[in-house]
Amino acid sequence: MAVGYVLVNVSPGKEYQAFQVIKDIENVSDATLLFGDYDIIVKLEAETLGIIAQTVVDIIRQVPGVIDSKTLAGAEI
Repeated sequence: MAVGYVLVNVSPGKEYQAFQVIKDIENVSDATLLFGDYDIIVKLEAETLGIIAQTVVDIIRQVPGVIDSKTLAGAEI
């Protein structure tokens, strides 16, 4: 099982709408609205990091209001 965290920036005023869409995306196991440098943090769980990357590029970054993201891949030690 692969885990990734996505830090998302959203256009001002669009935070809650983007959060409502993102939290229901397949492979999203948790999403939280934030205060600070990022607006939303998303935890993704999938079979591979490739699926996580595809979810970020093809789905999360296409959500209306999303302007930027940073993806952090979980390490298996």
